[in-house]
Amino acid sequence: MNVPNILTILRIFLVPIYLIIFFSNIENRVLIAGLVFILAGITDVLDGRIARKYNLQTKLGTVLDPFADKLMTFAILISFTYSNLIPPWILVAIGLKEVLMIAGGAVLYLSKGNQVLPSNRYGKVATLFFYAATLSIVFRLPDLVSMALFFLTVILNILAFFNYLQIYLEMRKNLSA
Repeated sequence: MNVPNILTILRIFLVPIYLIIFFSNIENRVLIAGLVFILAGITDVLDGRIARKYNLQTKLGTVLDPFADKLMTFAILISFTYSNLIPPWILVAIGLKEVLMIAGGAVLYLSKGNQVLPSNRYGKVATLFFYAATLSIVFRLPDLVSMALFFLTVILNILAFFNYLQIYLEMRKNLSA
């Protein structure tokens, strides 16, 4: 177990903490839950940088990192939708993309020699906009700004999905050959 993997596991444990705070009755619960989200984001950046800089990438980390990301994404989307902070279509659009990514990743990993779909700039840009959109709600920016950011996030997630689909199909083709 190395430092990047520990940070990723910490991020997984931050998901229920986020949810407990978000659904609590404490004052400023959305802001405090948002701070937990920010902490999770910091650990996400740190684990990737440390793993690359010190050549500490592992198969476990390669699988756990996107799992942690998706857990937090679903926690945010479900909690925001449940609390009427975002419309349900945003949860459906991004959630469908994430479920398809999980299914495709599982197929690739389990049937094609433990291959993992690598992250790329399209996914990173979509994630960056997701963070911006989420934080726009946490910090109570005008609704128009938040909805514009979430709309862009959905568009970018769709584009990222098609990019990942292309990579996935290419990897499957190369592994079959």
